[in-house]
Amino acid sequence: MLSSQEYKDLEKKYYMQVVNRMPPVLIKGKGTIVTDTDGNDYLDFTAGWAVLNLGHSHESVTKAVSEQAGKIMQMSNLFYTIPQLSLAKTIVDNSDVDKVFFCNSGAEANEGASKLARKWGKLKLNGAYEIITTLNSFHGRTQAMMAATGQPHYQNNWKPLMPGFVNVEYNNLDEIKNAYNKNTCAVLIEPVQGEGGVNIPDEGYLKSVQEFCRSKNILFMLDEVQTGMGRLGTLFGYQSFDGVEPDVMTLAKALGSGAPLGAFCTKDFCSVLEPGDHGSTFGGNALTTSAGAAAADYMVKNNIPTMARNSGIYMREKLTNLKETVDQITEIRGMGLLIGVEMQQEISAKIVGEAVNKGLLINAVRPNMIRFMPPLNVSKEEIDQAVSILESIYKTL
Repeated sequence: MLSSQEYKDLEKKYYMQVVNRMPPVLIKGKGTIVTDTDGNDYLDFTAGWAVLNLGHSHESVTKAVSEQAGKIMQMSNLFYTIPQLSLAKTIVDNSDVDKVFFCNSGAEANEGASKLARKWGKLKLNGAYEIITTLNSFHGRTQAMMAATGQPHYQNNWKPLMPGFVNVEYNNLDEIKNAYNKNTCAVLIEPVQGEGGVNIPDEGYLKSVQEFCRSKNILFMLDEVQTGMGRLGTLFGYQSFDGVEPDVMTLAKALGSGAPLGAFCTKDFCSVLEPGDHGSTFGGNALTTSAGAAAADYMVKNNIPTMARNSGIYMREKLTNLKETVDQITEIRGMGLLIGVEMQQEISAKIVGEAVNKGLLINAVRPNMIRFMPPLNVSKEEIDQAVSILESIYKTL
């Protein structure tokens, strides 16, 4: 095995420098623990960016992938394969959607949902094509999804942006109403904004947006790429909000439990795509959907979302207690195990760097905010350890 520095030199030589990487060269993981080439262990409270909701190398997932790899890994979607049908059934049986299309990522899922919305507008709304999204949202890095993502720093280098998306203030129904016009075919929002700073809407906001969409016959679409698969304490994030039921829902990240997998899901009434309208060579790949099917089945049967909800309450209590002793912390917010710590000053990068040195992996979602996204089956002892590390860092500031 090469040294960690030799691996870093290879990365610098051969890989496009589009990521500012953290120092460890990670080689294996189990549960909430990952290990680097030097034998150091870290508590992983990023979970691959809210991907590994069952933790690293979960037995149910690795067993399913290993068995599937010995059977069939990939076939054209002109043919039936079993794992994608099993996963689709689990999603539909445990949600309010009726149909599923599998793709490879969250960006692709949102692209597919946007295509569906435009066809809905073409068929039902005299050619309407505009989709209302919100500021501080994140929907992906493709050309279209950068226009959908309401964050200028993701957009500035790629202007002119693709037309057809209107960004308005999050958690403000009047902004959506004012942006609506005869060209509007859908609204696309996150139940809780993750990348935008763990922003939680006011009670009733999502339901009010839904009711407005229904009143105008436009589609109510929820981006559940980060909030889906148990992260907020329910299997799908919208189930944490009374009376909310999307027409279209997008999934990815934890859907594949580490395998690249996304999906967009619809109710029957707006499932307007026909053969030839959409497709994907690797969408619904037998290997990735076997991982997803195993993870989803385990999650449902073992009530992992409830575990996440309870652990999230515990972790927010611990962080709130920390806030009482640390003047730098201004707010703790989150749902389930998607939690943000906001601070007075822009010191997130420093805290993240110090956390790595002390064996904790976290994320700087904003210059003045750090984000926690641990596996949903994280233990109370691991939460205690993470908060203790954070406390030790604040004492040195």
